Amino acid sequence: MSEPVCAQKSPYVLEVKPGTYYWCACGKSADQPFCDGSHAGTGFSPVELDLTEKTTVKFCGCKRTKDAPRCDGSHKNL
Repeated sequence: MSEPVCAQKSPYVLEVKPGTYYWCACGKSADQPFCDGSHAGTGFSPVELDLTEKTTVKFCGCKRTKDAPRCDGSHKNL
């Protein structure tokens, strides 16, 4: 599998409502940090995140996190 595209070298910090979200793992989505289906044929799949309450999430922007979909600071090593 190839490397994902780095969408940005910092997290997307968003306040999100309860619900199910799909984080873009390939980096090609035009709707970052969420999946828009651009991963088709890449070998990447979106990561599902279920939230039960309104919360602030730091979604990984570099796509190298080991704690997907949350940022773990991996962008600091790019």
